[in-house]
Formats: sequence, structure tokens, C-alpha cells
Amino acid sequence: MTLYEIDQAILECLDEETGEIVDLERLSELNMERDKKISNVACWIKDLKAEAEALKIEKQNLAKRQQTCENKAESLKRWLAIALNGAKYKDSKCSVGYRKSTSVNFGMNFDFNTLPEDLKKVTVEPKKNEIKQAIKDGLQIEGVTLEESNNIIVQ
Repeated sequence: MTLYEIDQAILECLDEETGEIVDLERLSELNMERDKKISNVACWIKDLKAEAEALKIEKQNLAKRQQTCENKAESLKRWLAIALNGAKYKDSKCSVGYRKSTSVNFGMNFDFNTLPEDLKKVTVEPKKNEIKQAIKDGLQIEGVTLEESNNIIVQ
């Protein structure tokens, strides 16, 4: 029986007009079954949240390990470039070569405001916490409203 079915069955134990209980024994059974299902779902939510947190921590640990490996590889590439001094290298297990590339470097005192508009990328993001506080303080912003919701907490 789903929670919806249990809730419907509970309503059937009540008199529609008076709201009085017409089948106390059945109501008790249904309430216990409903409570058991609610408890099981809440515990499952707690378990899933704990697993998600463990996965989040593992993801962070893996990201650190990934960054460490990438940093080591870059450091070793710099050493190899110095050791080879522009010469190519090849054996049966690896080959080292070069390709030309061009990059844009900005000087320490470069003023990005001097760039033409079509050569700038601008990202605009709302400061939601500041907007919420401003609206609470009485500021009206067209098209923006505060929306209250009830967020369930499972502990």
C-alpha cells in the first residue's frame, strides 16, 4: 500500500459528515503502517544524504589527486624542455616533439577597460542575497519578487 492509499484508507475510517472515527482498530493499523512507511522513507533520505556527502568528499579528494598529477606532469614537462633544449627525442616507448603556439599576454599594468567592447567578455550574475535583503528593506525591483517555501528537513 502506498502512502496515498494509506491516507485514503484513513479517511475512510472517519465519518465524512461528523469526522468521528467509525473503525478505530483499522485506523490504528493504518496509522502504524503509515508511520512505518514515513519512518522508512525518512531513514532512506538520511542514508542517501550521507552517501551523497561521502561521494562529495571523495570527489574533492579525487580532484586534489588529479590536480597533483597534472602539476607533476607540467613540472616534468618543464624539466624535459630544459633537458632537451629544443631537440626532438624518440625511442620505442615515447617521442617528444614541439609545436608552435601563440598566446596573448597582458602586461602587469594593462588596463582592460581600454579593450574595444567587441573584444571583451562580460558575465553578469545577480547577487541574490543582496537582492533579497534590498527587497526586504523596501526596494522594489520590477520582475523580481520574494517567494517563500517550506523546505523539508530530514534528520
